[in-house]
Amino acid sequence: MSIFDSFAISASALTAERLRLDLISNNIANINSTGRPNDPAQEPYRRKVPVFAQMLKRVQAGDGVRYGFRGAGVKMAAVLEDNSPPRLVHDPDHPHAGERGFVAYPDINIVREMVDAMTATRAYEANVTALNAAKDIALQALEIGR
Repeated sequence: MSIFDSFAISASALTAERLRLDLISNNIANINSTGRPNDPAQEPYRRKVPVFAQMLKRVQAGDGVRYGFRGAGVKMAAVLEDNSPPRLVHDPDHPHAGERGFVAYPDINIVREMVDAMTATRAYEANVTALNAAKDIALQALEIGR
């Protein structure tokens, strides 16, 4: 594994966490988006959840016969929609109120979103630290030749 592999792994993690924060921001922004109950054409926003997958690199052992895999970072494999039913609020004066006076809001829990945002931020910071450590090691290795 070269030092540049470390850079690529940390960079992939930084990208994945940034995309995760983008989804969280979108969920929070749409927390009050409305829809009509029991009307598929007017369904409210659905919470988006990222699915991460490891990236592997095929490596060959020194004897040229054995193969294996080594970690090569992370990627966002998919973005799933939360299947939980919408939150119904009785507000007969709302323009999106249904026949019985209920308005459908997305089932988004702000506390969960904030915890996810803090977790993504901490993971991002940890990967920045790892990237800086790899950079410092590379610089120190260059100093050996002097």
